[in-house]
Amino acid sequence: MHPCKVQLPGVECSTGSLGQGLSMAVGMALSARSQKQGHRVFCLMGDGETCEGSVWEAALAASSNKLGNLVAIIDRNRQLMTSFSEDLVVLEPYADKWRSFGWKVLECDGHNMSELVAAVDALPLSGSDVPAVIIASTVKGKGVSFMERNLGWHAGSLSEGDLKRALEDISAGRGVE
Repeated sequence: MHPCKVQLPGVECSTGSLGQGLSMAVGMALSARSQKQGHRVFCLMGDGETCEGSVWEAALAASSNKLGNLVAIIDRNRQLMTSFSEDLVVLEPYADKWRSFGWKVLECDGHNMSELVAAVDALPLSGSDVPAVIIASTVKGKGVSFMERNLGWHAGSLSEGDLKRALEDISAGRGVE
């Protein structure tokens, strides 16, 4: 779901239309740098969102402005709302696209907290001249047999029965894998 700044502390802006988040994050990073603030700006996106041209315009603006205080984290699940990403828009070689836009690229298994922490620990210093992206490879619905890689669950809601079954799958360590 789209995070809501009213309901989640630490979320500075709510977005809904795909492609807005990185542009706003670029503006926030520029503002922080001009005010000599040392914090980072993080932007969480799904890989489907990166099918929007405004994301790539913002990526180019971030590298052109040397925004080393900007970090994008991308959920690389290879799914769009109604299809798999590579069926409609070829994103591969995904990491190379980000590198070609001047970004430091870190890749990890988005289901492995140790790998995620290691990627965050490996970020360049916030005062550097290079924005960074963490590409976290995931499987949508991982561990839930009836949801894993199932396009119908992209925006689905669980019934009480679905919830029970999903929790049983997760507890048993099942999934399509």
